[in-house]
Amino acid sequence: MNVSMPATAEAVAPQRSLLRRWPSLLGLAAAAGQLVLDPDTDTVATVIAVAVLCYLGAAAFDRRWVAWAGCAIFSAIIVGSEIVDVAWWVAGGVVALVMIVAGLILGVPRLPLTAQTAALIGYGGVAVIASFLAPRVGLALAGLALCGHGVWDVIHYRRNRVVHRSLAEFCVLLDVPLGVGAIILAIVG
Repeated sequence: MNVSMPATAEAVAPQRSLLRRWPSLLGLAAAAGQLVLDPDTDTVATVIAVAVLCYLGAAAFDRRWVAWAGCAIFSAIIVGSEIVDVAWWVAGGVVALVMIVAGLILGVPRLPLTAQTAALIGYGGVAVIASFLAPRVGLALAGLALCGHGVWDVIHYRRNRVVHRSLAEFCVLLDVPLGVGAIILAIVG
């Protein structure tokens, strides 16, 4: 006769701990999925574009949840732009401009909007430049920019502002592994 023993607190604790880390697991899974597909410069650059648009969206509407919704919405816009033969960075730039104007009209707090706009220009600008470079150089540069955005994620995670911590946690564990992987792929070519 096989009798199951009730789960003890010690046995359940690791499972609960793992479930609390769902954003980390999701970010790592997304990074691994991209790396298995052997990403090119544009793939890594568009991850940067979606990331900065998510943060900008949250600041422009002064709503943290917009960043999570933006993962799907901005990904669809970026992918859709390529399907209709519009450069991803043109579509991303138009969306960013609309959100900045919306944020100004809505009167959202200026400091977060300005900081996210600057991040979009900085990280997004590097991503665009990387797309125009030789493939290996561009991939390495996009990987470096993505790792840099990982630092941005950590700052937002620690401050617990603009986006939900869960999004910052997801993003850092997507950005850094994918960025490092892109750099390695660029080196070993």
